[in-house]
Amino acid sequence: MRILIVDDDEELSSLLTELLTREGFRVECQSDGRRGLNAALAGGYDLLVLDVMIPGLDGFEILKRVRRESRLPVLMLTARGEDEDRIIGLELGADDYLPKPFNTRELVARIRAIMRRLEPREPGGRLEINGIAIDPGTRGVKRDGAEVEVTTFEFDILETLMRSAGCVVSRDELMEELYGRKATPFDRSVDMHISHLRKKLEGEKQLIKTVRGVGYQFVRSLE
Repeated sequence: MRILIVDDDEELSSLLTELLTREGFRVECQSDGRRGLNAALAGGYDLLVLDVMIPGLDGFEILKRVRRESRLPVLMLTARGEDEDRIIGLELGADDYLPKPFNTRELVARIRAIMRRLEPREPGGRLEINGIAIDPGTRGVKRDGAEVEVTTFEFDILETLMRSAGCVVSRDELMEELYGRKATPFDRSVDMHISHLRKKLEGEKQLIKTVRGVGYQFVRSLE
């Protein structure tokens, strides 16, 4: 699988290239934002590892433009302690984030968790509840017959919730399923993906309920 790293820290990029190559990935690096964006949009990559602070075009702008045209999974690298950066990244459609400085083993674990979402798997059948239809074969989503663009992680969350419609799925279950790690009080990855799904799918009626302190529930029947 091919990974594109867009980061102006050449020493870090070199280290990550060596590390990820040993792990069996093909890695390419860009240190300039505009060249990084062009490479990401050119296709051929399975994952984009994207730093926030990049010359030429910052990581947020790159992410916005990538999301307009592509479902390419994106792992954002943010400065440690910059919670706002992480939230903005997730709001713009990042699949996950990792604060710098980071443990390289954790980076590899997070990359592998994202990659697992891309592996072919035996799809469940097509499912439709309350006007929302999902097709695991094509990973397509429709709302009242109209196509809705969702990211890889948004689709997986939606499918998990819909196949458990009427039941509560905990944040821990979703984190384990999607990321292979337990939820922490400060990790808002799942919450932001849920927020995106609500904006894309809900109208006047609530489809995804928050069960405070527990998790989320896809509503089986609307009142």
